[in-house]
Amino acid sequence: MGVMTDEKFKPTNAELKRILNIGIKLSTEKNRDHLLAFILESGMDITHCDASTLYLFEDGKLHFKIMKTLSQNISRGEEGERIDDMPPVSMTERNVCSYAALHREIINIPDVYNDTRFDFSGPKKYDALTGYHTQSLLVIPIENNEDELIGVLQLLNAMDEKGTVIPFDAEYEIIIRSLGAQAAIEMTNLKYVQEVKRQLRSFVEAMSTAIDERTPYNGSHTRKVAEYAGMIAEYMNKQYTLGKCEEYFDENRKDKLELAALLHDIGKMVVPLSIMNRATRLDRELGTVETRFRLLEAYYTIDCLKGRIHEAECSRQIAYLHESMDFIHRIDGKGFLDDEDYDRVQELAGHRYVDDAGGELAYLTKREKERLSIRKGTLTEDDRRQMEYHVVMTEKILGKVWFNKNYEDIPRWAASHHELLDGSGYPRHLKGDELELETRMITVADVYDALTAWDRPYKRPVSQEKALGILKEMADEGKLDCRLVDFLAAAVREKNLEKNGG
Repeated sequence: MGVMTDEKFKPTNAELKRILNIGIKLSTEKNRDHLLAFILESGMDITHCDASTLYLFEDGKLHFKIMKTLSQNISRGEEGERIDDMPPVSMTERNVCSYAALHREIINIPDVYNDTRFDFSGPKKYDALTGYHTQSLLVIPIENNEDELIGVLQLLNAMDEKGTVIPFDAEYEIIIRSLGAQAAIEMTNLKYVQEVKRQLRSFVEAMSTAIDERTPYNGSHTRKVAEYAGMIAEYMNKQYTLGKCEEYFDENRKDKLELAALLHDIGKMVVPLSIMNRATRLDRELGTVETRFRLLEAYYTIDCLKGRIHEAECSRQIAYLHESMDFIHRIDGKGFLDDEDYDRVQELAGHRYVDDAGGELAYLTKREKERLSIRKGTLTEDDRRQMEYHVVMTEKILGKVWFNKNYEDIPRWAASHHELLDGSGYPRHLKGDELELETRMITVADVYDALTAWDRPYKRPVSQEKALGILKEMADEGKLDCRLVDFLAAAVREKNLEKNGG
């Protein structure tokens, strides 16, 4: 673009189209670093200049954000990397960029070496060291619609069609300023979006902390599930780049996945701690049984002293109590109850002490019998129903929270994490394509952590390899997504190699 002097500046149709395209690009770019790079490149493109620097105003100074010089093949900061070797510019009147920022004024200098208004010792020293020659300069402050200073765009060495350095045409100043203003608004909007995201994330993390801290036996579960789900997503991204996976998780999609994972157990807030913390079948009720058995022993001893029963019978009854108490201690924390142990519980529950007035005292209450008869784990069927109800409550609780369009899937993903592909999960018995990818990922992550967690009261953790084997078995049975199980296994092994320096 040559110097426009006598004629009033009239952009061509191509130029107008380019400016409109720039505006569209600015309004649709969601990555802050890419937006900043686009501002700089657009300014260079419009003015046909050789070099530019974009400064951001932070902490009362102008910080180098992006530097680019075409003729020297220099490009720094375009991907968001920091430029730490360049000290920030103080806000002084003698510095041209600071002056433009302080006074919100466009500065257009045809020849830096003939200018006495500002201190250009820095650029001249740079020129002497590199052989570059700084000549024309255009500095434009970038402000948003709230008159807040965002930064400064400095353009260097405008060129004509032959590549000769010329002054910056004054007619371009309004275009570049308009570009900067629109970019500043979009940057401000991005900042607000990021603040909303941070606020949502902090709220979700606070809620997940409350869930995990509610019981010592769930201390890191939600965070672990989010971590494992994120690992699956990251591994899928690697496979995507290799053309081996059709799904890709950008920053926003991965963020939503992790938020859903952090919220998946929020319904446990309403599950009684007596169920959540059930370490053994009897748990705190074991002491009640022990007290009753000591009382029964005392009753038989008194009966013997009164002559109601013979000494041999007394000894037999007391020995049975001791043996039974030992048996109860043994099975109370046992993971699985076999038929022999189950039958013995039923037999023990049938015993009663009868006093001389005909009153009866059962060795075990109905509730204790039910607890000790649990075949697997520590929860009765009623306990398990209450525990499983937490997914219904997750949906109800999250249904009271307003999620905008970007986050509207989170409640559904979170509330479906106990559904299985074959329809045997709960609460809706969804299956197959009814379960979205993110839900399947959270489910795999949840099962894996449940198997490997060391802080569960009712079971010992299994090794990573054994847990992955169990997941594979569940996938072969049609309950879990085979691909996701394989992805998690690969991600876990990769992480172990990195941790061990492999």
